[in-house]
Amino acid sequence: MAEAARQLPPMETPVEALVRRDRLIVAGGLAVLILLAWLWLLSGAGTGMDIRMTSRPALFPGGGDAMDMMAMGVASWSAATWLLMIGMWWIMMIAMMIPSAAPMILLHARVVRHARKRREEAAPVPSGAFLAGYLAVWLGFSLAAAALQFLAGRAGLLSQPMMWAVNVWLAAGLLVAVGLYQLSPLKRACLEHCRAPAEFLSRMWRPGRLGALRMGVTHGAYCLGCCWGLMALLFVGGVMNVYWIVGLAIVVLIEKLLPRGDRLSLVIGPVLVLAGLWLAVRGL
Repeated sequence: MAEAARQLPPMETPVEALVRRDRLIVAGGLAVLILLAWLWLLSGAGTGMDIRMTSRPALFPGGGDAMDMMAMGVASWSAATWLLMIGMWWIMMIAMMIPSAAPMILLHARVVRHARKRREEAAPVPSGAFLAGYLAVWLGFSLAAAALQFLAGRAGLLSQPMMWAVNVWLAAGLLVAVGLYQLSPLKRACLEHCRAPAEFLSRMWRPGRLGALRMGVTHGAYCLGCCWGLMALLFVGGVMNVYWIVGLAIVVLIEKLLPRGDRLSLVIGPVLVLAGLWLAVRGL
């Protein structure tokens, strides 16, 4: 009996069980985050509007005070309007970008688990810190995007409520600029980092929560460098146009996750440039 007891595997503690399932927990948390972001976005992101509209209505139906002010073209936003717009952009970035970043975050959780197992540590998984750093970068982008939206709206360059460019030169300039950026060495370099999560972690690894946060910021910066141009196209197709949002999110997924997806930018770049030149010629 004593010999049989010695052959039994040791009892697993609750902490060890949690560590063993950490990757599943991280995956579930990411799925919930993405689902909530898309649901909030599809409900209008707090603006009270239907983002499935693709035409320009004469009147804005059922909007809140913040969107009513924007529709009337006032010269300033209240603090509530700023928070609403920044939150709208950030939630949109979470919905669009987290799916393509999920493999990196899950790989980080796996590496942490194996490192803890080798060192027999029981510290909490810092993958949440990695995600926080990534989201912080896109929050910074959301601040800048909301500021640009405010300035463009104040100048009368955006329609309401869909927030797409009504100035042909603005739309044409954005298309050409983004198309050229898609073909640039900087785009390719950032995309390479996004498409190689294992190489990124091996080169950029930092231990602990602070290290995970720094890694998340670094990866977020590469992701921003890869995708900011595509996000800028929201001002062309409509910031609140769900079909445009879904289309751009699919492009991001293809570029980052599919085999040879990096070649898509070589196709999209010239198409955007030609579309911009076509708009410019029409505007003459």
